[in-house]
Amino acid sequence: MTVAYHRRPVLWDIDYDASPGKLTAIVGPNGSGKTTLIKAAVDLIPRVSGDVHFFGCPYHTVRHRVGYVPQRGSVDWDFPVNALDVVAMGLYKQIGWLRPVGRRHRSEAMDYLDRVGMSDYAKRQISQLSGGQQQRVFLARALAQQADLYLMDEPFIGVDAATERTIVEVLHELRESGKTALVVHHDLQTVPEYFDNVLLLNMRLVATGPVSDVFTPENLRTTYGGKLAILDQVGHRMTLEPPRS
Repeated sequence: MTVAYHRRPVLWDIDYDASPGKLTAIVGPNGSGKTTLIKAAVDLIPRVSGDVHFFGCPYHTVRHRVGYVPQRGSVDWDFPVNALDVVAMGLYKQIGWLRPVGRRHRSEAMDYLDRVGMSDYAKRQISQLSGGQQQRVFLARALAQQADLYLMDEPFIGVDAATERTIVEVLHELRESGKTALVVHHDLQTVPEYFDNVLLLNMRLVATGPVSDVFTPENLRTTYGGKLAILDQVGHRMTLEPPRS
């Protein structure tokens, strides 16, 4: 897959197969194409070339099997709906398009809000929620869809510690139930703790595979191209120098 903005390549010749039943972090510097990868995969932005298949099929034929959690900053939070309404949108397959939301569906939506600790805010207009609360609501909407694959774009950005723990718990529950998740992630220090696999991206696919094999100083230097300081798994500071030319 190749994607370009105004003829300028943003993603170049990406060839990737997601590992089923795994949590995969999509990692790379700002402007590396992480969000573009997710949006192009679900047909939100056009591709210059390449095809994307989910479960061997085009996205539009299996969209009910793919849950998408967008970046919080890309959502119109002034839209006049409450938290319960947002979660009920994830039940569209059960409800049907342009049909009213019934009592049973509202009860089911409440169960998903409760799962992410937001049932007390069901009637709250979404613009009145904090950033972390908004993220939980969109996570609950994705869960309500009961998808097999979840694509999440920076779900940990701007959330509090409690929300981060909730998101991690939900991700682990999804994995235990055989679901797959690809998550755009920015915090390098938590990659080994939260994820099974990692996809390192900087316009091109640098490396992908199990965290233990791929998340190495050498691959991170190649991905970020500059000096980078992170903590290793035992808390020691690692300074990654840029690769020598």
